[in-house]
Amino acid sequence: MSRMAFLCDTDRCIECNACTVACKAEHAVPWGIARRRVVTLKDGKPGERSISVACMHCDDPPCLGICPVGSIYRAADGLVLHDKERCIGCGYCFQACPFGAPRFEQAGAFGVRGKMDKCTFCAGGPASGNAEADRRAYGRNRLAEGKLPLCAEFCATKALLAGEVGEVRAIYRERAARRGHGAGAWGWDKAYPEHAG
Repeated sequence: MSRMAFLCDTDRCIECNACTVACKAEHAVPWGIARRRVVTLKDGKPGERSISVACMHCDDPPCLGICPVGSIYRAADGLVLHDKERCIGCGYCFQACPFGAPRFEQAGAFGVRGKMDKCTFCAGGPASGNAEADRRAYGRNRLAEGKLPLCAEFCATKALLAGEVGEVRAIYRERAARRGHGAGAWGWDKAYPEHAG
């Protein structure tokens, strides 16, 4: 099975937040949670860049080994997914993630942390046998429909790439060759060291 990956080309991101809105709308993400968010680095200074950030579904995900209850797991296509039923909301995954991808719904007057929620690469949930319950908890399984994650499809400048790792890397290399530089692939080397270079 092919290895799926994200890449945000920071030379193209215009901070429009279409990726964030598409994700929230497609999956009915709870209020206060953003599975994908746009972050600006060096805001207002030379070298300013905007990046679309979510779970990168890393080659060697630090969240996987630190989860004390095993709610985080890898699918055959390399996607890093989670089981909300097993999650205890400890927050260790958030501390381990270099991208700050795991999000926790805040409930109650004192902000009691709920269960973890994160990007599923539009691959749905852990197939509990109840497809409707999985869709409500994790969102639509667009990959099963032969589609890419909606965040990447909605990106007006095609800064956010998603798909098979070889294809994503080839698209970015072609862009970098045309531009004459390629330093704008934020997070790629950290998330996919097995596919870097």
